[in-house]
Amino acid sequence: MDHRKPLWGRRGVIQGGMALGACSLTTPGLFAEQIATPPQTEGPFYPNKLPLDTDNDLLVINDSITPGVGEITHLSGRVLDLSGKPIRNAFVEIWQVDNNAVYLHTGDTTNRANQDTNFQGYGRFLTDSKGQYYFRTIKPVPYPGRTPHIHVGVSRGGKRILTTQLYVKGHENNQRDGILQRIDPKSRDTVLCDFKPLKGSTIGELEVNCDIVVGQTAFEDSDGKMHGIGQSARQRRRRG
Repeated sequence: MDHRKPLWGRRGVIQGGMALGACSLTTPGLFAEQIATPPQTEGPFYPNKLPLDTDNDLLVINDSITPGVGEITHLSGRVLDLSGKPIRNAFVEIWQVDNNAVYLHTGDTTNRANQDTNFQGYGRFLTDSKGQYYFRTIKPVPYPGRTPHIHVGVSRGGKRILTTQLYVKGHENNQRDGILQRIDPKSRDTVLCDFKPLKGSTIGELEVNCDIVVGQTAFEDSDGKMHGIGQSARQRRRRG
């Protein structure tokens, strides 16, 4: 997999991503001590076969004219270390179910017949010098036994440094989700993301800004790789 391919989306997605990401630069407390984003299970459905398109626009696969179905969501934020400093060139991956609650992974057979084949299901992005990332995707929906969530993997120098999940703040299923509730309350707030209407959108788009804080300060050696942080790319799997 080429982690260096251009990852900005098509048809103006780059402009949207830069505009949304810019707001994070004014966030109070930049370079202040951060609360670490808690690591969470990768789950069993990291794609076993990547889609034909792996960019940061999950709604359109290559040049298809039919977009994926769902509430269009602009997901942005920064990847930071514990001191609040941005981590550039962090390789951010997301994967999630489609609007019918089907993962891209072929082993997810719960509702396979209703898979939205126009939804990419997986995307990736390389953070810029300010640590910013951006995806155009859909608002996650519940999966059997789970509250809505988006899986996130952050890698650097070919090594996974954080695996976590992002959730819809205020969703009624959150209180019943065992994986989410295992997180201590203080850390839990860092993965509860506020999905808000995108100002000026005429089609009901949403925006959500979630910073991801790597839980141990890292440093970049002369070899260009990050040191001082890390975990296996495959954590002990749990459902969804």
